[in-house]
Amino acid sequence: MNLEIPLSALALACAVIAGAQGPEVEIDLTATDVISQGRTGTCWSFSTTSFLESEAFRITGELHDFSEMASVRVIYPEKVERYVRYHGKHQMGPGGLSHDVTRAAAKYGIVPQSVYGGGQAAGAYDHGALDRMMETMAKALVEQSGGVATAGMEAVEATLDAYLGMLPGTFKYDGTEYTPASFRDAVGIDPSAYATLTSFTHHPFGSEFVLEVPDNHAHGLYFNVELNDLEETVHHALEQGYTVAWDADVSNKGFSFGDGWAVMPGGTGSKDEWTVLDSMPKEPEVDQAMRQAAFDSQENTDDHLMHIVGRAADSQGREYFIIKNSWGQGNEYGGKQFVSMSYFRHHTIGVMLHEDGVPNDLKKAMRR
Repeated sequence: MNLEIPLSALALACAVIAGAQGPEVEIDLTATDVISQGRTGTCWSFSTTSFLESEAFRITGELHDFSEMASVRVIYPEKVERYVRYHGKHQMGPGGLSHDVTRAAAKYGIVPQSVYGGGQAAGAYDHGALDRMMETMAKALVEQSGGVATAGMEAVEATLDAYLGMLPGTFKYDGTEYTPASFRDAVGIDPSAYATLTSFTHHPFGSEFVLEVPDNHAHGLYFNVELNDLEETVHHALEQGYTVAWDADVSNKGFSFGDGWAVMPGGTGSKDEWTVLDSMPKEPEVDQAMRQAAFDSQENTDDHLMHIVGRAADSQGREYFIIKNSWGQGNEYGGKQFVSMSYFRHHTIGVMLHEDGVPNDLKKAMRR
């Protein structure tokens, strides 16, 4: 989806959010402007890059625009190689999760958007042809070589360079010369400091497991906590000044980018009757069993990654996380949305945050 309507994002969003029909903002943490991922499946990079931009600001006091496509360029060859090593019986596509971005930052580094744009105009990316080419090449490597052939992987790298551009080894930014790794360090990002959490009962609480969603192609580990602890962790992080990367199901009638909210209506009325958040019907209470049933039945799937940047409350005292989406600025909140607590509890797949944003007891349990 590519929804782009030019708006003065920050000024308009703040004005509307503070208006009578919008919830009152309680926490509003610094983030870069909402942009569009275009016609790509790279929400994982857009959301987590935005998250790291806010992290860099929290750490250094300076807000930078990092390249989303640098992570895409770093991670795509790994996807192809993994697909081949699994004899073609593995996920292969444009999707990913937050830990792919921190892995790219650890492996390669971070570069500014002005240094690496990814071969297309920002906000107008279209990876349809690239994704098809990568899938074709991956399948050909399986069928023709039967293994990870050097020549085949070199062809993959050359194709990615042609579509996205070569990754820079050094660059000049604000008058200083950097490598991607030295720039990552200069903006304060330590990739090992980020924790991923989830909440499901088919694995023991208090342990890590490989989250079983297709886009977890890298087999990333998530620390499993009870649902109340997951929600409380996000509240705690925001209250301490830490934003959160959020992975969730959005393929349901309660998620409306155009209206600027994500709610659990419980089958009461229709969105035409709700009009604004203050008039929403009472949402169902979401417990651990309800959440697990939705995941087991695959009602809840790993659809989309976003960035939690604040919290708000409506006139009835109901709280909402404020998210920054990557579908452009085409709603009345400049591309942001209000996510109810019931929606978060039911539809969250996982979150990423800095380990210091985790409550102390949980941090100790995670041995971080």
